[in-house]
Amino acid sequence: MTFADQVLHFNASLDFDDQKLPEGIRIMNPFNGENAGVTNEITRRFYKKYYDDQHQRRIILGINPGRFGAGVTGVPFSDTKRLAEFCDIDVSAFSTHEPSSVFVYKVIEAYGGPEAFYSRYYINSLCPLGFIKKNDRGNWVNYNFYDDKQLYAVVKPFMIESVEQQLAFGIDCKKAFCLGRGKNYKFMQELNEEQKWFDEIVPLDHPRYVVQYKSRLMDDYVRNYMDLLD
Repeated sequence: MTFADQVLHFNASLDFDDQKLPEGIRIMNPFNGENAGVTNEITRRFYKKYYDDQHQRRIILGINPGRFGAGVTGVPFSDTKRLAEFCDIDVSAFSTHEPSSVFVYKVIEAYGGPEAFYSRYYINSLCPLGFIKKNDRGNWVNYNFYDDKQLYAVVKPFMIESVEQQLAFGIDCKKAFCLGRGKNYKFMQELNEEQKWFDEIVPLDHPRYVVQYKSRLMDDYVRNYMDLLD
């Protein structure tokens, strides 16, 4: 099986029972949800285009998918705008804008483009499925696995199993990269101490943080990524 075949099989097998979650929290699984047909076609085209080989890659792990990125498209840190502009994958069924993807694709462009970047790196999240929770206004918003101790306790075994399944794709475990220098890095380090996945974990500033709070310095953050990535 190629790297792409393994990713697509992994995505199709992702499943988590909502009933196990704390009250008021729902899981987002784009691979069997309302738009699953479109999402699975997007991911098939994406992974077959960039990962249909048996190359070894380094892994970059975020927190968990968001509502306008991988929570819909199935491709981590990629909304429909970036998929069309950089990957030539047009999506007509829906349109999304994920702020984090703006920065991620600036990094990818600086690295030499999608072909060069994705031949060396595989991006996903510590928890490959995302979460939503109603806010005080009654709107469903993104929720992170570490925002609730009960939620983390419930999904931790799923997260560990998911990471280990992905390492079998052909991941170079000498060095991994963590998107986020705060809580995500803390949890990834703790899990790595338990599971002994990687020799080294390199923290990177989270793309959402850069876009939301440091947009004027975005080029500086891109250069910092270039210094830290191999």
